[in-house]
Amino acid sequence: MKGSAMLRLIFTPEDLARVRLAPGPDPLWESLLSAHQVHALDGARIFGAWHRRVVPDMPRAALPYLALTPPVGYSPDFLTPEGGSTDFAAGAENMLYTPPERIAAELGVLGRDRRMPGWAHDLAEGSPRALRSLRAAMAAFHAHAVEPVWSRVRRVVDADRSARTQVLAASGVEAVLSTLHPTTTWADGVLTVHSRVMRRDIHLAGRGLTLVPSYFCWRMPITLANPDLAPVLVFPVAHERHLLDEPAGGEGALAALLGRTRARALRELAGSASTTLLAQRMDISPASASEHTTVLRRAGLVASQRDGRRVVHVLTELGQGLLEGTT
Repeated sequence: MKGSAMLRLIFTPEDLARVRLAPGPDPLWESLLSAHQVHALDGARIFGAWHRRVVPDMPRAALPYLALTPPVGYSPDFLTPEGGSTDFAAGAENMLYTPPERIAAELGVLGRDRRMPGWAHDLAEGSPRALRSLRAAMAAFHAHAVEPVWSRVRRVVDADRSARTQVLAASGVEAVLSTLHPTTTWADGVLTVHSRVMRRDIHLAGRGLTLVPSYFCWRMPITLANPDLAPVLVFPVAHERHLLDEPAGGEGALAALLGRTRARALRELAGSASTTLLAQRMDISPASASEHTTVLRRAGLVASQRDGRRVVHVLTELGQGLLEGTT
């Protein structure tokens, strides 16, 4: 599906108190999202070498899993069980306990747009043997495509998580939501997400939200298709090349937190600058500079003060500390 739709996550005060940052990368989400890249390589600059290594000798045992993970559109939610996991075996085991009627319903949705393999009929009927076979296919794919790069995945995700944890501790959850990803905006209790496939309002209704930073998520955040399941938002981490080769931290971690443009804006504001001067330094419009400073101010990283007709921005103690800690 071309273009983008809008997914809106609507928070209550109870939801803000129940926002949770996943403790690490989720191997089942990384498997699902890397399978999308196997089908249709989108991030060639980042995943190209990985794709060339993984695809030519894809084991036949992994093919049933790939049949259920199309690159665009619907993938069954039961492939990424509620609650998440940082351990592949535990997550795959949880999948086995998915109610048969839910598996049948989700495979029915998948089958609307594509021809399903014959073995999917047994899976839809809740056959334990079919479920175990699917788990084996998932394990074969994970071992071939994800496990060899898992240390890199964990390093990049941990860098992102570390930076966000600093903001959470110093400025609270709304600051985290304000700087989640360049394709998201936070305002008036609503997190708006650009989505390639979803146009929907999801009322969290006190259930909270789990935020899952992901290495193989690409371009835009993604969530479960069924809004009645426990709310989760999987979002892309920054893929700076030097971040892939260095330990967690450094300038790449700052970009992972803020996005490259806002990370640069934070650096340019060291020593203070007006909106006009920031725009000149970054070669962007004053309106864009104002938008970036507004987001940084909401996150508690920048303080702004009017000086005649100018608005001057300076780093707060948190902003200065974050900048010094990543340079």
